[in-house]
Amino acid sequence: MNSMRNCALAFAASCLAPAAAEALEYEGYIRSGAGISTGSESQSCFKLPGASSKYRLGNECEQLAELGAYHDFMKLGDGSRVGLYGMAQLYNEYDHTPRFTGEYGQTRLVQGYAYWHDIAALNGGSLWAGRRYYKRNAIDISDFFYWNQSGTGAGIEDVEIDGLRYSYFFSRKDSFDQERYINRHDFNVAGFKTGSWGELELGVSYIEEPKWVDAHSGWAVTAQHKKENFMGWGGGNTFAVQYGAGPGVALGSTGPTDYDRGNVSLRVVEFFDWQATRRFGGQFQMVYQRDKRRYDGNQDWYSIGGRTVYGLSEQWKLATELGHDRVEADDGTRKLTKLTIAPTWSPNGPTFRKAHPEVRFYITYAVWNRAAQRAADELAPDSALSSTGTFGSDRHGANIGVQLEHSW
Repeated sequence: MNSMRNCALAFAASCLAPAAAEALEYEGYIRSGAGISTGSESQSCFKLPGASSKYRLGNECEQLAELGAYHDFMKLGDGSRVGLYGMAQLYNEYDHTPRFTGEYGQTRLVQGYAYWHDIAALNGGSLWAGRRYYKRNAIDISDFFYWNQSGTGAGIEDVEIDGLRYSYFFSRKDSFDQERYINRHDFNVAGFKTGSWGELELGVSYIEEPKWVDAHSGWAVTAQHKKENFMGWGGGNTFAVQYGAGPGVALGSTGPTDYDRGNVSLRVVEFFDWQATRRFGGQFQMVYQRDKRRYDGNQDWYSIGGRTVYGLSEQWKLATELGHDRVEADDGTRKLTKLTIAPTWSPNGPTFRKAHPEVRFYITYAVWNRAAQRAADELAPDSALSSTGTFGSDRHGANIGVQLEHSW
C-alpha cells in the first residue's frame, strides 16, 4: 500500500510547476531520383518473388518524403515533457506525375500521437497514444524492417526496473493497409547485459482471435542481441532470432488472420556496420527465413550481401553494393543477384553513416534465373523479372540513374 501511495504522490508531484513550452521542432527524410534502363526508358527495380526485401542502392523506384514535427507543450516539475508528434508521408512511383495521390502515389499521416516522456515516477519511462512508428528495427542497405511493432493504439515505454527496461503496447491497426481492426499486444524487455558482448532484448507479440468466421489467434517471439564497436571496427552488430505461428507469422506485426497454428515462420537475421577508418565503412547482412504454410506451400529465403563505401576525398566517395537472394519453393529455386556501383557526392564527409545529404550516380546490373522469371510472371506480372516487364524475356538487365537521399 505504501509503494502504491508513493507512486501516486510522485505522479501528482510531476504535474506541479509546469515550465514554459518548447519551440516547434522538425525532422524528416527524403529520397528522390530518376533513371532509365537497358530495356526501355523506364527504370524498373529488381526484387525476387518470395523475398521480403531487396538491396536498395540504385534499386529504388519511388519518390518518398517523410516530414515530421513535434512540440513539447509543457515541461513538468519532474523534468517530464508533454507534447504531440506528427508526420506526413508523400509517396509517388517513378515515371508518373508526382501528384502523390491515386493509383501511383499517396499522401498519408503515418504518425500522429500524444506523449508524456521522461516521467520520474516511471523511472524515466513514457506514456503515449495514437499512430506511431514503434520499435522499428531495420537493415539499412535493404530497408528490411524485420521487427516492426508500429501501429495505432497506446503504450507505456521503457520503464526501468532493476536495470531492465519494460514496454507494453496495445494496438488495433498496424497500418493503412490493414482493413479491419485487430487487437495485438506487444511486450518487450530490454537491457539484459551480456558482459562485454553487448545487450539482449526479448519481445512477445500476441494477436487476439478476431470475431469473424475462419479467423485465428497468433503469437510471435523475438530475441535480439546488439553489440557496439563490433570487432573494434567502429560499427555495431545485430543478431536476431524470430518465430511466429498463425497471424503471428508476420513476426512482430499482424499477419493473415485466416492462418491457424499450423502456419509458422522462423527467421534469423545477422548484420553489422563498420567504419574501420574515416574513409572506409559499410554494412553486411545475412537473412534466413523458413515459411511453413498449411495450404500455400513452404519456402526458404536466403539473403546475403553488403555495401562498401570508400572516401575518395572529403566530398566524394565510391559506394558498391552486391546482394544475392535465393528462394527455395515448391515450384523451384529462384535466384537473383544484383550489383551496383555508385560514385557519390557527400558534402558532409566520406563516412558510411551520418553523411547526408548524398547524391548518387549509379549503374545497377542484375541477373536472375528462369524459376525467378516464372514466379514473377505468376506473382508479380510486369515487374522487372517477369517476361512482360521492362526486360522482356531476358533474364538480366541494367539501370542507370541519379538519386538524392537526405535526412535531418
